[in-house]
Amino acid sequence: MGLSGKVALITGGGTGIGKAIAEALAKDRARVAIVSRNPSHLETAKAALQGLCHSVLTIQMDVRKKAEVQSAVGKVLDTWGSIDILVNNAGLSGLNPINEQDDNQWYDILETNLSGLYLITKEVLRVMRDNHNGRVINISSVLGKFGVAGYTAYCASKHGVIGFTKALALEVASRGITVNTICPGWVDTEMARSGMDQIAATQGISVEEFKEHALEAVPIKRFLEPEEVAQLVLFLASDKTGGITGQAINICGGQTMV
Repeated sequence: MGLSGKVALITGGGTGIGKAIAEALAKDRARVAIVSRNPSHLETAKAALQGLCHSVLTIQMDVRKKAEVQSAVGKVLDTWGSIDILVNNAGLSGLNPINEQDDNQWYDILETNLSGLYLITKEVLRVMRDNHNGRVINISSVLGKFGVAGYTAYCASKHGVIGFTKALALEVASRGITVNTICPGWVDTEMARSGMDQIAATQGISVEEFKEHALEAVPIKRFLEPEEVAQLVLFLASDKTGGITGQAINICGGQTMV
């Protein structure tokens, strides 16, 4: 996709979809900065990427903390002098029924998925060069387009990511920067497996039974692989997609057509 020499920052890039995105960008010879609040995830990702390219930077950072966000962006600039591509992948999921007495889950999810995305995007846009094909790519979910009982925080945050994307795309269009959102359906990741465990337990069924039920709503009858999402990110990150902005693009095996 012609990304050689470009600088990409991926939040939550140590596992799952984020790691697959980092690997795809590295294979296309981009300079890749991975941020995560989990140091073990960073170590694993760095080991995987070092065999693909020499330009890899890992930074421990919590997207919810402004000072850490500013420090991380500063480290990328000190290392490579610019940021051309931002992939907002860091996310948190989990059940939070409305009758739950503890509100912490609600705040954790909203602060990570929405406020954290806002903080890192704001800081990166401050230094992203105008008219150099800058790209902001947000990872939402098909749950940003419909609701699921018990997932009010996650659905609210992912709907919010789409609204944020549409408004910001208009705000930075004059700078030659595009902003798009990808909405995956079921992807075979640790987060998805954890979600299936939770839902199956609340429904009193086995995980395999829940998986069979979930696949009934997916026309292609399989879960996606993280690498498939990564290839869509790679396309949107390229200079070939300057005419695509403000979009929320599904990659869900036909699960939703909205």
